[in-house]
Amino acid sequence: MSGYFVLKRSGTQFMFNLHAGNHEVILTSEQYTTKASAEGGIAAVQKYSADDARYMRKTAKDGSHYFTLVAANGESVGRSEMYSATQARDKGIESVKTNGPKSPTKDQT
Repeated sequence: MSGYFVLKRSGTQFMFNLHAGNHEVILTSEQYTTKASAEGGIAAVQKYSADDARYMRKTAKDGSHYFTLVAANGESVGRSEMYSATQARDKGIESVKTNGPKSPTKDQT
């Protein structure tokens, strides 16, 4: 089963999640003021998700591990959940690399 994006409205803003084939959320977008901007964010994930250099591997203050995916302009287009170990975070990155480039979008706006 392949992954997919879910585009949705959050109040007056728009955002998306990238889901793996098992329906788990593997990347959550920033909030966008327009639907077109959110769709542009999805296009950025599709374009950049295969490039390992676009992932910023981070550690939170509480020791949890996470990553962000950044576009060519350095802006974050998505963030992962918190992971307890770096190996789990790295598996999350691999899942985004696999599911990001060609996944379809389910529009729930």
